[in-house]
Amino acid sequence: MNTIALLIGLCPLIGWGLYPTIASKFGGKPTNQIVGSTFGTLIFAYIYFLITGLSMPTGIKFILSLLSGAGWAFGQIMSFKAFKLVGSSRVMPITTALQLIVTALWGVFALGNWNGISNKIIGFIALIIIIIGATMTSWQEHSDKQESSKMKKAVLFLVVGVIGYWLYSAAPQATNISGKYAFLPQALGMFLTAVIYCLFHIKENDVFKQKVSYLQIISGFFFAFAALTYLISAQPNMNGLATGFVLSQTSVVLATLTGIYFLNERKTKKEMIVTILGLLLIILAAAFTAFL
Repeated sequence: MNTIALLIGLCPLIGWGLYPTIASKFGGKPTNQIVGSTFGTLIFAYIYFLITGLSMPTGIKFILSLLSGAGWAFGQIMSFKAFKLVGSSRVMPITTALQLIVTALWGVFALGNWNGISNKIIGFIALIIIIIGATMTSWQEHSDKQESSKMKKAVLFLVVGVIGYWLYSAAPQATNISGKYAFLPQALGMFLTAVIYCLFHIKENDVFKQKVSYLQIISGFFFAFAALTYLISAQPNMNGLATGFVLSQTSVVLATLTGIYFLNERKTKKEMIVTILGLLLIILAAAFTAFL
């Protein structure tokens, strides 16, 4: 692996690692966060298309790319709801773990990954380790009934939302469209879904007239930067899909730690130790599933 490929492979760590913290720092309701960040992603994707001169995909490739973006927006709305309940530092390891599990299972049962009994056994053990790691990151040394109730509700949001994240990954695979061509229609699908969602809630929160919605455009730039650099990193002449995927998943560490230190989502000393161990388990297990 050359230095340039490694640096590009680590760019998603910065983009996806800082995205949830920045979105939470700007604040607002989930409607403000989703419409602003998807608008930022759309702006970034459109500029990328203009610079590269790429053509917009048509037909079924365009439709599935659009659905892919819509799926991500739905998943992210659920994540933002969970952020409001328990904070991004507790949410990110869990949602990352759920995405890893669903993506791996889709690869096994739909795409024929993990060939052979031994690979499947190792893979499923890795998924169990991911679940254990995610559970460790959400552990609280002193929790009351109210906090426990919030955590259960947050996990429910994330379990429902992972369906959208699965669609984000799976839809483009159905037509084997290159990620760089899917980028703009995905961003369009994200933004349209966000606008529709916000229109249903406009009576209680008119996001289109609020400053915080437009501040969230900046958080969208971070997400888009990560998504684009991951697509570049995953190319065969760079890091390849497996290595690129593992490098991108290190973003969960930065997202969790910045949530703790910059959003004052404090943990006790024991909670911090358990959280770091849980993050290490998630990253190591993800590496095993990616290289099977």
